[in-house]
Amino acid sequence: MGTGGNLVACADIDAARAQALAGKSGAKAFRDWRELIWLPEVDIVIVSTLHDSLAAITYAAIEAGKHVLVEKPAARNAKELEPIMTAAKEKGIKVHVGFNHRYHRSLRKAKEIFDSGVLGELMFIRARYGHGGRIGYDKEWRAKPEMSGGGELIDQGPHLIDLSRWFLGEFSEVQGFAHTYYWDMPVDDNGFLLLKTANKQTAFLHASCTEWKNLFSMEIYGRDGKLDLSGLGGSYGIEKLTWYRMLPEMGPPETTSWEYPMADDSWAVELAEFYDDIRLDREPAAGLGDAHAALKIIEKVYEESGYDHRA
Repeated sequence: MGTGGNLVACADIDAARAQALAGKSGAKAFRDWRELIWLPEVDIVIVSTLHDSLAAITYAAIEAGKHVLVEKPAARNAKELEPIMTAAKEKGIKVHVGFNHRYHRSLRKAKEIFDSGVLGELMFIRARYGHGGRIGYDKEWRAKPEMSGGGELIDQGPHLIDLSRWFLGEFSEVQGFAHTYYWDMPVDDNGFLLLKTANKQTAFLHASCTEWKNLFSMEIYGRDGKLDLSGLGGSYGIEKLTWYRMLPEMGPPETTSWEYPMADDSWAVELAEFYDDIRLDREPAAGLGDAHAALKIIEKVYEESGYDHRA
């Protein structure tokens, strides 16, 4: 688990997978997560499961007095998350939600540039995130609403929403459309969002699993410049960030680019930050409130688009 922690127990319904992971560190392996949740040597529980069990395991871990890192979207809907928010607050438990895209090198650099003020006041964000699926994708768990809570909008959509909120803040107006264009499944394969803050700063977002060639693209526009992010490594292409700094005379901007061809370290950086959150007794930067806000936006769009994914 990296600096600050050791893997002491793991559980998987596939016993061989649990054993393979445990064998690397001499940890205990279980088939049922309920067997490890109360172990006294466990301080933090990492919940990385299908969407339909994220909330239940997180809640049980909080009840057992353990801090939790739960993968996004943290629940299938906002209502499912609310008892967890209450329990965590009552028990003083830290819960970090796995919005790991914040921790990619290009995003960390982009936030550093933004926080320095050189972009000026932000105007809008335009972002796209998509993959091409695979044969049989419409038969997998993500295509089953009772397990997933929805389709592409609740799969890759939360990352786009979270990153947009990270830069622009809360959205007071939500418009969008989710639709199934290609895959034979009862959940959406494309989600389109138009989100506005009280000051009309806008995020124009598209999540798709009919992208055919994996894509991540995010452009952040300020009054004094623009940040253009592309790639996430691997099949998404090299992570790249370009800063276009507007000159007083306008015209072609001064351009600086960074490329990050090395391996993705976002999960390691994210986990290290969570260790510090616990040690320093501070609220996780990406927490249950962020997951709740993203789910509320997703639900509103599903409702307006005629999808009923209530389990």
